[in-house]
Amino acid sequence: MCSVETGELGKLLRTRRAAAGRTIASVAADAGLSVPYIANLENGRGNPTLSALANLATALGARLVVELTDDDAPARREPDTPPDSLIQFVRSARFSAEATRLAKATRSPQSAVRDRLMHAMIAMASLTPRPLSELDWHRVIDTAILIARD
Repeated sequence: MCSVETGELGKLLRTRRAAAGRTIASVAADAGLSVPYIANLENGRGNPTLSALANLATALGARLVVELTDDDAPARREPDTPPDSLIQFVRSARFSAEATRLAKATRSPQSAVRDRLMHAMIAMASLTPRPLSELDWHRVIDTAILIARD
């Protein structure tokens, strides 16, 4: 059984693509898939193959993980969906500059650093019941940068 439903998968794909500042067309070209195919997936329609999902994951700087478990095994907790204010912040010059700086400092691929940084920021946001503002996101990224320094 799949732990991600088609609608959730579409949201996840759109969120990752938007956070990376990518268009559907650029992801489609990298994944070897059509624009309408990806648009349908992002809108919760379609029945993607594992091959298509693996290609999409690679195009988005991620990897596809498939796991078979017993029916009674507890499902792993999926990461929270990033709030819209974070998606906007991730598209900012500040986020890009800090991700680039961290990638160089750690000699890691920038896409991987962007992804880890975004997930860390989502985790920080889960500590408060209120929506975070742009100023809050600047504070959160400042905290991440301070922690990541040697």
